Amino acid sequence: MSADLHCHTRLSNGSLGIEDLILLAKKRGVTTIAITDHDCLAGTVRGKVIGERHGVTVIPAVELSGTDKTNGQEIHMLCYKPDFPDRLEGLCRRSSLIRRKSSHNMMLKTAQRYPITTEFVVKCASGSTNIFKVHIMQALIENGFADRIYGDLYKQLFSSDVEGNINNVPDYDDIFDILSAIHDAGGIAVLANPQKCKNEKLVDELVAAGLDGIEVYSPDLTAEEKEYFVKYAKKNKILTTGGSNFKGLYNKTVLSVGDCDLPDECVQELNSYKARKRKQEKKAAAAK
Repeated sequence: MSADLHCHTRLSNGSLGIEDLILLAKKRGVTTIAITDHDCLAGTVRGKVIGERHGVTVIPAVELSGTDKTNGQEIHMLCYKPDFPDRLEGLCRRSSLIRRKSSHNMMLKTAQRYPITTEFVVKCASGSTNIFKVHIMQALIENGFADRIYGDLYKQLFSSDVEGNINNVPDYDDIFDILSAIHDAGGIAVLANPQKCKNEKLVDELVAAGLDGIEVYSPDLTAEEKEYFVKYAKKNKILTTGGSNFKGLYNKTVLSVGDCDLPDECVQELNSYKARKRKQEKKAAAAK
């Protein structure tokens, strides 16, 4: 079994359509993927249907945006296999609106510095449910002001430690509310990109609040970070997952679907997690 549990499509900040992503996975021998578009569940049903047609299992998922209210940092949480995905629709709409306001602010500031229009940026984001920084960069590239997405201009515009940057950090719902919303929807909550957390206590606090797992097997983690979080997950008896964070044209580095070195047992444990948890809860209730 080969799996990639973190992939994006054109519905958010990826460049491939759902079917193109699934066909790529099939060609690469990846038998299981999760489409984890940002605050968007629109591709879940279609992805499952197309996946069945091509022999690729598509796990229902979404990447939800939250905020660590202690420091204002944007934190993402992956929701896998929600039993009641409709319960997340309101949260997704709210987060999408917050992102749209933030992106509009950055588009206006970009248009003040460079002779591009916000309409052209929107055109670059055609097919997406929102505007992302990569779409602003694509507009700048197509108009001759940059030759790559993640180059010097990207840092100049969006790096918070660069003076005069135009980065606008959205203020999403509290990450603990995101965790509660996932559980209310019957989903499995996994912290994405744990290595990026600036708040050293956050992961511990989330685990205490019921976090189900952390994303460990990712090209974005160093070998040392991966080893640390694998041990951390084992110690705290939570799931480990992983994925390439594939975005196609908008990848930060050269990588494709399946480039995440995810052990087969991680997928097996994710698939059996709810049944095991229910069994443990019944056993605990019977012991009282």
